[in-house]
Amino acid sequence: MRVLLKFQFGQTSFKVKEMNSKKTVNSKITLKEAMAIGIGGMVGGGIFAVLGLAVSIAKGGTPVSFLLAGILALITSYSYVKLSKKYPDRGGTVKFINKGFGKSVFSGSINNLLWISYIIMLSLYASAFGSYAPNLLQITHSRLIDSHIYANAIIILATAINYYSIKVVGKIESYAVVIKLIILIGFITIGAYGLKDTNNLVQLTISNWETPIHILAGGMVIFVAYEGFELIANAAPDIDNPERNLPKAYYYSVIFVIVLYIIITIVTIGLLPFKTITIAQDYVLAEAAKPTLGNTGFTIITIAALISTFSAINASLYGGSRVNFEIAEDDELPHHFLAQFWNQPIGLLITAISTLILVNTLKLESISTAGSIGFLIIFGIVNYVGYKLSNKIDANKLIPLIGIVLSTIALLILVNQQYKSNFLGVLISISIILACFLIEWIYKKSKH
Repeated sequence: MRVLLKFQFGQTSFKVKEMNSKKTVNSKITLKEAMAIGIGGMVGGGIFAVLGLAVSIAKGGTPVSFLLAGILALITSYSYVKLSKKYPDRGGTVKFINKGFGKSVFSGSINNLLWISYIIMLSLYASAFGSYAPNLLQITHSRLIDSHIYANAIIILATAINYYSIKVVGKIESYAVVIKLIILIGFITIGAYGLKDTNNLVQLTISNWETPIHILAGGMVIFVAYEGFELIANAAPDIDNPERNLPKAYYYSVIFVIVLYIIITIVTIGLLPFKTITIAQDYVLAEAAKPTLGNTGFTIITIAALISTFSAINASLYGGSRVNFEIAEDDELPHHFLAQFWNQPIGLLITAISTLILVNTLKLESISTAGSIGFLIIFGIVNYVGYKLSNKIDANKLIPLIGIVLSTIALLILVNQQYKSNFLGVLISISIILACFLIEWIYKKSKH
């Protein structure tokens, strides 16, 4: 008798056939497992990569920045809950957008933007890995050169693992989620104890906050640290008792991560002066472990960052290739993307190569800005779909409407703030969006 085992992580689920098993395996995903998907998706490399960037923008108001970004994620998760219950599909966000707009130039463009946004996230994770790796090996050469060497190496290694065995990718992800949460909670516990020996808590007072616009902009620049909750949508068809467990999986995971991020931010700012945070911006969490644990703490957090970013790259590579495959399958990209290379979708190789190009050409802030703009647009559109289909999905129209308004305001504030301080990042983001629409329009027109 054949039993189909299902493994869920990242952007999709995959299956492995086991022959001659005598027992039927319950392949349903429990509430705890669904929450692990959401938490694992959010607490990937994002917090390690962008915390220093957020503090540079919002200063003492950074915990509020993370709260505001989290609230937007929580409101958006309402639309995801309703759409996941009504249209459970492993295509997740891709399918929701198609349900709202049909298979049109617009829906295809936004779905392509989703794929590109995953490539941007991969670049962010790889950039973070490259920033932390030299610290572990105590290399004193040029940090810029070293970071690119390590970023490239980890992308190539993760791509090779994806080609070698999907089972290995799943195992890495399952262990990594547990390890990074244990280390982060340990950092919070020990760091909070060390706050009594520092005078830096004064940095959290309102007098050290940036303007409300900067605080909101800080939250939106690091919005990429929250985007992973939408991965639960891909697991919706396999979740046990979805009516009860889907809402809990979304809401509990987002709320848990909001609290986790805020506490991490408070501890970090309480342990390090702003000047030190600025200098160590790319690896600030490791630096924050020094006051209480010295070089040992620095090394432990560095290892946690490397594990987190590596697992995120592993899962996102596979997930990005599957998003690309889903879009092509829905006839919103050429069917050439349905081809396979070494028994994996050709999108895996294309995603990996695109990530290598981005991580070697863009700075961290530009990568983060482009990713946040992409996901703010996508989540704003998913909220619109929730509003548009509210009668069909039994949703309260007001909540998706609030999500649309907040996503729009957040997007405008982010673009305005980054236009002044990071014009290149805004220009790249606009170019990516226009390219997604132009490519989709050309493809659709060429079919007629």
